Amino acid sequence: MNSIFLYIILCLIPLSFQQEGQPSSADVLKQAVVDAPVTEWRGFFRREHSLIKPYQTTGLDIPNWNVIGSTMVSQQQIRLTGDVQSRKGAIWNTNPVWSQDWELIVNFRVHGSTGDLFGDGMAIWYVQEPNVIGDIFGSKDYFRGLAVFLDTYSNHNGPHSHGHPFVSAMVNNGSSHYDHDNDGTHNQLGGEHTGCESKFRNKDYDTQILIRYVGDTLSIFTDIHNDGKWKECMSVANVRLPTGYYFGLSAATGDLSDNHDVLSVKMFEQEYQRVEKEREINRQNIEPSADFIAAPRDHVETPKPSKLGWIGTVLLVIIGIAVVVLVLGFGFAYLQNRSERSRKRFY
Repeated sequence: MNSIFLYIILCLIPLSFQQEGQPSSADVLKQAVVDAPVTEWRGFFRREHSLIKPYQTTGLDIPNWNVIGSTMVSQQQIRLTGDVQSRKGAIWNTNPVWSQDWELIVNFRVHGSTGDLFGDGMAIWYVQEPNVIGDIFGSKDYFRGLAVFLDTYSNHNGPHSHGHPFVSAMVNNGSSHYDHDNDGTHNQLGGEHTGCESKFRNKDYDTQILIRYVGDTLSIFTDIHNDGKWKECMSVANVRLPTGYYFGLSAATGDLSDNHDVLSVKMFEQEYQRVEKEREINRQNIEPSADFIAAPRDHVETPKPSKLGWIGTVLLVIIGIAVVVLVLGFGFAYLQNRSERSRKRFY
């Protein structure tokens, strides 16, 4: 109740009162979310951008959402991918988002039968072009907008040393490539160390993530340990996102696989008093951008694995050993035969 009161009061604080070097009211509002109950709602619930079970479907259709790829819908869950190799699936909201400030809460589960071997992961999108299947967690590369990645598989190519699963974000204006070989650290929002390890895989309870975009500050919170309270994962200021983009969720599997299940999506419009820059009065036309991203560095190519595979490699080793044994055998027989001929000459 106290956090709700704080939220209402701080929404009325004009940005023009903020002193240089002092935290913005968006930053203060973010603190009101830390340790807040996950059942507490802030703002105005927008049903047209939300999904709450049971899902009433006609075939594979869900009102206000498109279902594409390998996605399967039941009354209790939306499975983006099953625990099967090489699958891509997604759901996309059909309504553009005209709210400048919002919260998105996703209740999900990632689980599989491969123990410590994980599938690729899933992503939550706010982008200009929805409904496209692609290679970046099931959606397209070179996107325009925001992506939040729940990366379950570590490629370990590059200087980063964080564990997985790992939650990170990326803002793109359509010109940057998501570098899968380096787990996206080449263009990670906030820098290569911004994000959090989040052990959400194979839990026997639902896990949740909250994405909050208020006052050009993007904050991400999680409830992974079933504590019923939000824990801060990351927060980055000076993130500019246009209105009129679309929410979506996607997932992918490769050689390893997982079930990626969406259980609910809730979107809340937030009230926040802004002092807009003149060129940003029409938020629909601004360019997706952020002041703080990972410092550029060269891509390091991953050494290509042998085309033989491990079975071919073993066979090659066996053949090599057989050849060596054969050569030694012929050599021994030759020497023995030569020695025998030498003895006969003496007789």
